[in-house]
Amino acid sequence: MSEDEVQDNAVHVNFGKPMPLFPLDSVTLLPQQVLPLHIFEPRYREMVARALDGPGQIAMAVFQGDRWKQEYHGRPPIRPAVCVGHICHHESLADGRYNLWLQGVCRARIVRELPPSDDRLFRAAILAPVGIDDIEPEQLQEVRDYLDRALSDGPLTRMKASAPILEYIQKDEVPTTALLELVSFTMLSDQQLRYRLLAEGDVHIRARLIESELDRLGDLIRRAAAQRPEDWPKGCSWN
Repeated sequence: MSEDEVQDNAVHVNFGKPMPLFPLDSVTLLPQQVLPLHIFEPRYREMVARALDGPGQIAMAVFQGDRWKQEYHGRPPIRPAVCVGHICHHESLADGRYNLWLQGVCRARIVRELPPSDDRLFRAAILAPVGIDDIEPEQLQEVRDYLDRALSDGPLTRMKASAPILEYIQKDEVPTTALLELVSFTMLSDQQLRYRLLAEGDVHIRARLIESELDRLGDLIRRAAAQRPEDWPKGCSWN
């Protein structure tokens, strides 16, 4: 495998070739996450068709600022961090639309966006991988122990995602790096934090960010519990 390629769970990403870009206004995909998408715009229908004829990969990007609201159909600026996703399942509809499931493979950053082209409606860029160093399990044992404690006892147990994640924590074959990704896209909703987690290649820094946010959420739940949530309006929840 060349230095321009990355393999994750048998999915190869060739960083030597341009990658289609699908920018949205928020971080919608993180590594390991599966994202359902309904594709209906002509440029993105073309993007998916070409991806399916190739490696089946798309990079989910994030708009920079609010210019996209006025320039959505143009080329508003996008932030450098992206998540490369692999189309793990798709459904082609009769009118050219698609339903697909995109699974996050790895972090990357935009090195250079390709100029517009008459034969390509969608945006594309050359990417570089971010955070692909191998981590030994013992290096993250303290992080795993923290997650075990935080989700098995205390205020975070009230969150719906805690119990399923705890089951994975107790399976030694599930890497701690994967657990951190799982926590990121199931329990953390702050978009600024999600982008920081997407852009950060150092798993130890990501772990500290996640621990800090879980501590904050636990404190919020603890204070909310003191306000008698059983009296909250119907429909309110811990999520």
